[in-house]
Amino acid sequence: MRQINLEEYQDSGPITLGVDERDVLRELLPSVSIEPVKHTSSKYRLRPGSIVGALEVDGLSVLIKPKIGMPQLLSLACYALGIYKQQDKEFSFAKDEALPDVLALALIAAARRAFGRGVLRGYQAEEDALHTVRGRIRFEDQIRRRYGVPLPVELRFDEFTEDILANRLVKAAAARLGRMTLRSSEARRGLGRTAAILENVSLLEFSRRNVPEVTFDRLNEHYRHVVGLARLILLHSEFESFRGDVRASGFLIDMNRLFQEFVTQALREEFRVSEATLQSERKVPFDKDDSVKLEPDLSWWEGGKCTFVGDAKYKRIDVKSVPNADLYQILAYATALNVPGGLLIYAKGEADTAKYRVKHSGKLLEVVALDLAGTLEDILARVKDIAHKIVCLRERS
Repeated sequence: MRQINLEEYQDSGPITLGVDERDVLRELLPSVSIEPVKHTSSKYRLRPGSIVGALEVDGLSVLIKPKIGMPQLLSLACYALGIYKQQDKEFSFAKDEALPDVLALALIAAARRAFGRGVLRGYQAEEDALHTVRGRIRFEDQIRRRYGVPLPVELRFDEFTEDILANRLVKAAAARLGRMTLRSSEARRGLGRTAAILENVSLLEFSRRNVPEVTFDRLNEHYRHVVGLARLILLHSEFESFRGDVRASGFLIDMNRLFQEFVTQALREEFRVSEATLQSERKVPFDKDDSVKLEPDLSWWEGGKCTFVGDAKYKRIDVKSVPNADLYQILAYATALNVPGGLLIYAKGEADTAKYRVKHSGKLLEVVALDLAGTLEDILARVKDIAHKIVCLRERS
């Protein structure tokens, strides 16, 4: 399989692509710009946007490396999904690996720890026709299907089994990664062992738009990490057929979305507030006729009143290059929600802070940058500084 290596927001050198390859990449990776090289007929320069990960299609493998390290990427993604207390050291083996291999190795390590106590079992509701009675008789089904026939009996009962949702998610994630070309022999062997351990578990397909959550308690808390990784894999993988006969598989993460989700989750944890208080993408009216809706990334609500609004953007900027459109956007949020100002949260750039006092309105627009380097603890410590700014903005309200 031919491999193309790219880096987030970096121009590639000239890359030879056939017409079909070019069209497939344009269809499946619209975030990657593909520009022809002058004076050539089949060479192109590729520049990824904020989408990172891996895509395999029709004999072609495209790897897009994130600007931040692979350990940071996985730590942020796990934290955003609610997997707490995970350290970068758990992903230290993955620094120079391709993302599918990284995920496979991380899933294998988490599964090994989770399965150390044995494969989790639980009660699963089953319906079946048996010759001995157990559980509850389904009288309506018995009469409808077997009127006048005593056996077998239509029953509903709880089965204590390994075939439960948590194990199904792990097995589905392992299978999804196993269909990709993994360069690590350790990853391939580890996925095989994981599948063997879960041989009595049903192999199901989960759509990216329908990956169920698992409720954790003291009995299954040790499964939190492996289930979280499994959900991460299932949420960001799976592709549909392209033009009917070309199949694609891969794992892609939108860093814009990930940054927003991480910042939102980290601030909720820092303030110890719920989703109802610090809301994400709540629709609010812009005009009196309610014909235009705004969706700020962050808004703080108390008793139906908004006391803070902010936006998180995965951009690397300095003070002199804060985009006007971003300032207009946060100003619109602050005006529509009638708060004294707003906060723009960027990924780390060349400057840390900036303030803009808007003429005539008096709105104060603040800019902060969150450095994503270092361990998860380092990043969360920097979130505390952002939280302090939010406190000051809310006090003005």
